[in-house]
Amino acid sequence: MERLSPSLSYAKDLGTKSVPFIVPPKFHGRDWVGLQNGERVQEDSEPYTAPDFLPRSSFCSMGGAYVLGSINPALYKYPDDNEEMDFPEGNVGRIWFAVEYEHETERLVVSLIKVRNLQFNSDSCNPFVKMHLLPDERRYLQSKSKRKTLNPQFDENFVFQVSGKTLHQRILRFSVYHVDKIKKHHLLGQVLFPLKNENLTDDGKLVIWRDLEQESSEPPSVYGDIQFSLSYNDYLGRLTVVVLRAKGIQFPEDRGAVSTAFVKVSLMNHNKFIKSKKTAVILGTPNPVFNETFSFKLEQSELDTASLSLSVLQNTSGDKTSLLGRVVVGPYMYTRGRELEHWNEMTNKPKELVKRWHALSIST
Repeated sequence: MERLSPSLSYAKDLGTKSVPFIVPPKFHGRDWVGLQNGERVQEDSEPYTAPDFLPRSSFCSMGGAYVLGSINPALYKYPDDNEEMDFPEGNVGRIWFAVEYEHETERLVVSLIKVRNLQFNSDSCNPFVKMHLLPDERRYLQSKSKRKTLNPQFDENFVFQVSGKTLHQRILRFSVYHVDKIKKHHLLGQVLFPLKNENLTDDGKLVIWRDLEQESSEPPSVYGDIQFSLSYNDYLGRLTVVVLRAKGIQFPEDRGAVSTAFVKVSLMNHNKFIKSKKTAVILGTPNPVFNETFSFKLEQSELDTASLSLSVLQNTSGDKTSLLGRVVVGPYMYTRGRELEHWNEMTNKPKELVKRWHALSIST
């Protein structure tokens, strides 16, 4: 895909099939500006510069993550549709990328292609993209910044070193920022891309696009928050729940317990239990991403008497679980406020996915 460095070319000539090392870069004379939040930005707004011995690629070691260089567009398959023009109402931007996993070298290659339709108060937007491989919040990779554009073209490759055993437990987070004249970062939107359901190979690098989401400006609730979508199909009599993610989960201070979380979705009718379904268990993070879909059979005549309970639970000793937080959505008979509004919006927009955040509580 990319031009090999002299060291890698020499190894290839010797007949070595794969060389699991990289040549670290040498950056001399770079002026960096420190920010209050601990981030650092290069003075010329170009975070990564290619060393002299690699004219077309740059490598920046970051403890298992590094920049690979520019991409070759001929290697990617672009869907034929109007994805660059058909933006839904309230859209804050759309990002295009490709992901592949090299099993032999345990490299996750992320190709950042472009972002379109950024919403900013002027056309002097200077966007760049920061990438995390969650749950690791400490290390990240960052694209070059683009000047005065709401539709930046990046065409850059990045590499995360990650074991194949843990790959499907990881989540890619793309965060799009604007950097102003004093080097302060302003978040414009982000995308979470779980790898657990992806068949990642190095064949057919299909381009993926996702709409950016704005981070909630509200402070987290005491017990955390959960985001999910509701949809009701009146023709099929089917209620669909998409459990997306949670944030700010409060785990009990039990040193012997493992920080795990899963969501149990229960359908009730007249306070009578009908059926429940569970997500997979997510380990070691107060901000788990689930992205799991469940469907329940529910007649239209039962919409005024049924309710949904979403409980965030933690596995404890033995087969026991402890409640970390809970929310109930349903009609006026059971709920008020946001929970009632979410249910009513679902019933008023049949077949549409209605997505909202809800505060968790411990009350039963």
